Amino acid sequence: MSERGKADEATVSDLLASWRNREPEARDRLLPLVYDELHRLAHRYMKDERGGHTLQTTALINEMYMRLVGLDRMEFRDRAHFIAMAATLMRQVLVDYARRAARDKRGGGVCVTSLDDHDVAGSDRSIDVVALDQALERLAVLDGQQSRVVELRFFGGLSVEETAEAMDISPATVKREWAMAKAWLHQQLAAGAS
Repeated sequence: MSERGKADEATVSDLLASWRNREPEARDRLLPLVYDELHRLAHRYMKDERGGHTLQTTALINEMYMRLVGLDRMEFRDRAHFIAMAATLMRQVLVDYARRAARDKRGGGVCVTSLDDHDVAGSDRSIDVVALDQALERLAVLDGQQSRVVELRFFGGLSVEETAEAMDISPATVKREWAMAKAWLHQQLAAGAS
């Protein structure tokens, strides 16, 4: 990591600690330091959305940020943990948006094309975000760690190493849990489509 990267990491860590100590200006100073990363994350979510989607990348970031600000007593360990929480909140925004769209217009659910490059859903089939969210909720009951790995890898766009760091587990464990969760989700989503 470059000297600037180390300085940025230290600044982010300091600001997260200040936020934890209820210093609201820390939150406002943090956003510009992580905005590019949040934008990449939101862009990743949005690139797989169906055409004509009315929610834009910047709106997703803004909605996530408003929810983040509204969280009381949130304690972030480090940058990876902060980005993981942002990913979780973006997932919630998209699921809420899909549910509203489906309610407003029958069949208006938000769809994504696949779970990562590994295509959990099968060949060229789309995955309904609401169906995926429901499957993840069922998986969380069975295996919370697998559910969290999927959330961070798919919704958060985190690498194996970043997921391992955010969850404080080994990269090998992430790979194993990711593979098992994808197989389980494939089965669940296929059963729901039939």
